[in-house]
Amino acid sequence: MSTLSSLEEYGRFVYALLEKSGRMRSHTIRLYPRGASIGVVEGDISFDQQLVLRVYERLDFAIERILAYSYEVWRAQQQLYWYDPMPHPNNPELARNHPHHKHVPPDIKHNRIPAPELSFDAPNLPFLIREVEGQVGD
Repeated sequence: MSTLSSLEEYGRFVYALLEKSGRMRSHTIRLYPRGASIGVVEGDISFDQQLVLRVYERLDFAIERILAYSYEVWRAQQQLYWYDPMPHPNNPELARNHPHHKHVPPDIKHNRIPAPELSFDAPNLPFLIREVEGQVGD
C-alpha cells in the first residue's frame, strides 16, 4: 500500500518518521481530514539550536498526491528559507523541476533555486527533516 493512499497510512508514515528523528526536540504536527479523500498536515518540528521546520501539506488520497505544500525553516525569529510550488514560468532556471523551488537569501522573496528533492507524488518530509538536521551544529 502506498504511503499516500489514505489518511491512516500517511499518518503512520509521518508519526513513525518523527519518532526516528535524532535531532528533533518536539513537534506539533497534526494530520486531519478535510473531506472524503482530502487530508491536511500542519505544524512545527523543533530541533536543537532553535531551528524550526514549519509544515503545511494538503493531500488527496484518492489520487495519491500532495496537492499543495509550504515548508519554512526558521532559526529563532529569522526565516532562513522556504519551499513552495508556486509557478514561476518566466524563470528558466526553475523549469527542470517546475514548479518545486526553494527561496533562499540574500533576497529571500525573489531569489529562487530548483528543488529537485520535492515532489507531489511522494512524501517530502524525509528530505526536509534530513536537511534541517544537517544544519544543527552549523
